[in-house]
Amino acid sequence: MAVSRKNIRKEIFKKANRVVLKLGSYVLTTPSWKLDRKVFLDVIETIAAVRTRGTEFVLVSSGAIAAGMGELGLRERPRILAHEQAAAAVGQIRLMGLYGKMFKRFGITVAQILLTHGDLRDRKRFLNARHTLTSVLEYQAVPIINENDTTVVEEITFGDNDYLSSLITNLVQADLFIILTDIDGVYDKDPHSFTDARFISLIENIDTNIERLALGTKSNISRGGMSSKIKAAKTAAHFGVPTIIANGKTPGNLMNIFAGKEIGTLVLPEKNKLTSRKHWIAFTLKSQGSICVDDGAKKAMIERGRSLLATGIVSVNGNFDSGEAVSCCDKNGHEFAKGLSGYGSSDVEKIKGAKTSQIKEILGSCPHTEVINRDDMVMLAAT
Repeated sequence: MAVSRKNIRKEIFKKANRVVLKLGSYVLTTPSWKLDRKVFLDVIETIAAVRTRGTEFVLVSSGAIAAGMGELGLRERPRILAHEQAAAAVGQIRLMGLYGKMFKRFGITVAQILLTHGDLRDRKRFLNARHTLTSVLEYQAVPIINENDTTVVEEITFGDNDYLSSLITNLVQADLFIILTDIDGVYDKDPHSFTDARFISLIENIDTNIERLALGTKSNISRGGMSSKIKAAKTAAHFGVPTIIANGKTPGNLMNIFAGKEIGTLVLPEKNKLTSRKHWIAFTLKSQGSICVDDGAKKAMIERGRSLLATGIVSVNGNFDSGEAVSCCDKNGHEFAKGLSGYGSSDVEKIKGAKTSQIKEILGSCPHTEVINRDDMVMLAAT
């Protein structure tokens, strides 16, 4: 039986046993970049109340750099990386101190988890992080996750906590993703600039039109704008997780969300969700190079779910090792798939266009009959 639009939120909450809640810097801080205790209390009271129903929460919290800026008397985000990391170091301890103190009022223990992209792109470390978070939840504590801004460098950064939190939905096997920000949700144009901006309460599918609406915004303290939140919601949707984007500054909003009221924008999940491992390949891993294939190989991969064989490869770009993620592109350079290469780039260059039976003769051995096995590949046409 189809669920009516009116009841769709209540149906989602019935199934939401584990929630990833992302809190943005603007939500958690005052205009003078001090931690906003009223917001903290409102959010934590709601979490404490909803937890009595058996719902588990995983927080992804921004605010360390902003809190550090306020403590250090800075007026704008530092432009020098070392100074930004120093602000994060000062702010992180104040951020977690406040979380610990306020959650303790409700008899709830918190746990700090600091991550870099390197912790999730390695499959063993990804699974270890999952086991750790599962154990924290088994102890009925609330994990509070942030990017490790004090040590992160460009090569291992997530970019922003919206993206990080969307990956966490896979990591913890979440049922619902909530992003609290400083705006009521998604509009058809910037409501700060246009008085006739129309609010969008439900997004059934994030297509190019929705992505165009979510233009990036600039801020003195935060990295992401609405575009990063839409990207995060899209990433979660492909793991079968619905997302709500709502205003975290409005008192009672989070509680009203869990009451099933139409607060914020609801983004529905994809019907054909990716498995955890394929979601990890598609969204967590960064491509280290690309392989250009001919039309026949592209058709076989998309329409018949075939592996990528050396014979269909036209060219190779970048330097990558065996087991690393690469993009699969057609002759026009359009990326249509992503997967884990069974060969390093130098070997792919040698065997491109060759038949499988010729690989041993060319390389001296044939460890894999496919360059990318279909089980290690994700089609990106729908992502």
